[in-house]
Amino acid sequence: MNPIYFSTGSSNPGTERRSSDRFPMERDVRFKVINRKNGEESGAGKTVNMSSNGVLFVTEQNLLPGRRVEMTISWPAKLNDTCNLKFVARGRIVRVENGRAAVELQQYEFRTQGKASVQ
Repeated sequence: MNPIYFSTGSSNPGTERRSSDRFPMERDVRFKVINRKNGEESGAGKTVNMSSNGVLFVTEQNLLPGRRVEMTISWPAKLNDTCNLKFVARGRIVRVENGRAAVELQQYEFRTQGKASVQ
């Protein structure tokens, strides 16, 4: 897979390195860092933008690039206009900077969500 690059400011189209368009989206995100040695660490935050290849989110957790992560994001659309959805994804943290983490998505799916908040 190609590396993912995130930018939060305006960019020069001639130097754009992204392989897919990013869409600004502020949604609640919960995540678990999968670490074989120390078990799992978890946290929460808010998404900044998303694409089919990656997610950029803010968090107060101190995350390390290279770690695998599983994340659940509340989704704004509903299944059949009645059932809440959540976006569940696994990927690798590729960059952490200024309280933001960039995750390269490796697999994802939509699941139905109960009436409680994102789990």
